[in-house]
Amino acid sequence: MSSSSSSRWGALAVLCAVIFLDALDVSMVGVALPAIQHDLGLSTSSLQWVVSGYVLGYGGLLLLGGRTADLLGRRRVFLVALGVFAVASLLGGVVDDGALLIAARFVKGVAAAFTAPAALSIITTTFPEGPERNKALSIFTACGASGYSLGLVISGLLTQVDWRLTLLMPVPVAVIALVAALKVLPRGAEERAEGGHDLLGAVLITASMLLLVFTVVQAPEAGWASFRTIGSLVAVAALLGLFVFTELRMKHPLVRLGILRSGHIVRANLGLVILMGSYVAFQFVAMQYFQNLLGWSALGTALAFVPAGVLVAVTSTKMGDFADRFGTGKLIVIGAAALAGGYAIFLGIDTTPSLAGMVIPGMLLLGVAFALSFPALNIQAVSGVDDDEQGLASGLLNTSGQVGGAIVLAAVTAVLTSGGGGETLSIGSLRAAIVVSLVLALVGLAISATGLRGRKTAAVQQDDPKVYETV
Repeated sequence: MSSSSSSRWGALAVLCAVIFLDALDVSMVGVALPAIQHDLGLSTSSLQWVVSGYVLGYGGLLLLGGRTADLLGRRRVFLVALGVFAVASLLGGVVDDGALLIAARFVKGVAAAFTAPAALSIITTTFPEGPERNKALSIFTACGASGYSLGLVISGLLTQVDWRLTLLMPVPVAVIALVAALKVLPRGAEERAEGGHDLLGAVLITASMLLLVFTVVQAPEAGWASFRTIGSLVAVAALLGLFVFTELRMKHPLVRLGILRSGHIVRANLGLVILMGSYVAFQFVAMQYFQNLLGWSALGTALAFVPAGVLVAVTSTKMGDFADRFGTGKLIVIGAAALAGGYAIFLGIDTTPSLAGMVIPGMLLLGVAFALSFPALNIQAVSGVDDDEQGLASGLLNTSGQVGGAIVLAAVTAVLTSGGGGETLSIGSLRAAIVVSLVLALVGLAISATGLRGRKTAAVQQDDPKVYETV
């Protein structure tokens, strides 16, 4: 392996550690919430903001984060944001006030909104498009998926000692990654895209994303048909309309809308909306089922998700090869089918669940879905995109996943509360909530199947190594 190749893979190791941390933070705090509520004296409505604060910062600023990486330099943006992430993690773990904890979580989400697209765009501009980039992306995205899955288990173990360890654990890892990044990240990642700063576009899209995520998080409490919810959604639509109007007339827009003319990019973003949205909602339902209905411990509940996480981690290095051999389109279709199958198995929930008949096979199918779909969607979303727009493509994809998770989770929460008087869970309400994830998975399967019709032939792929089965 040449020194140049070694440095690229060294940089990838650092980027993988950071995306693992980002994903870990999304899922890890969930198990610690009851302990946080008890120690800080938070109400249930305030407690949700420990999670929602992170989602607001992350999902609302991803597009701005991706474009900023393109304009100011990916390496520079990544390093600064990682430093902020470490400081916010430290503050979140030592504060004794709920409002300060929520503020720290919001700042962490903002930092992640800049590290995630910067990291992905460093990979796509460092590794040439083709088998090498596909392998790098498959490892990178598998680390994210593994972090999300294993975060539950790690949090379950740490919370049994002290919930503050759950929030403090990322600090030393982030510091080590920051020191390593200073040495191994390529200086080429400092290169900036041409063009100016579309400040108006940044304000409009950020405001619309923040308001959308805030609205869907609050909708179950305020009511989906309430004046506040409807008014907020109308305001979101108005802001998005004004954003589109502005972008069409800007010389250097924040989002070049022409990127959405690529069918494979649109399908990739819709695919991640469905994958993350349905799974985040399912995970929430499963937590309620295992802990509140069956009385399982937090650690026992977390261990139920281990099969999916282990499967993703073990298969991570092979996904790039699979994408080269079979094309991303086929992998996404198979993944969507596995996702639907996993949810369908969990429709059999009852008061005496079978580990061998439901929990393990259902989780394994969900693991297959993530192992195949998540890397393939990331590869497809940046395929054929120019280097100076890799941050934009990465930001679009990450935004899709975060906003999708918030929207579907809000909808599922509404199903659960309406089915049980707002407090009492029942098998029927839990099953109805899983149906939401199943229907979404089937919609995703239908959307992904349309991509197979435009696939390139094997002969064309052999003639041009940059042409992949992604359209």
